[in-house]
Amino acid sequence: MKGLRLFYLVMAIVGTVVPWLLFGQFFAQEGLNIPLFLQNLFVNGAAGGFSADVLISIVVFLVWATVDAQKKGMPRWWLIFPASFTVGLSLALPLYLFLREE
Repeated sequence: MKGLRLFYLVMAIVGTVVPWLLFGQFFAQEGLNIPLFLQNLFVNGAAGGFSADVLISIVVFLVWATVDAQKKGMPRWWLIFPASFTVGLSLALPLYLFLREE
């Protein structure tokens, strides 16, 4: 399963870099304007639908991962929480799967 673990690691890296490039563009143009950033998540129906989908998915993932990690006695599983809040599901999910393959 080393190939699968490597895949999860690569996806965690990609899942960090791509969103932060886009977030970086926003903050470079708008400054560190968090209220505007949050407002733009729901600027129209398409953005709002996508944002709601991801936010709901991450809540479900965090609940499932917490239960799953406790059942499996996984070390360092809690890293998914800072990953979720600093990047998002694109890092938290592959990171969790990477840690789960240890």
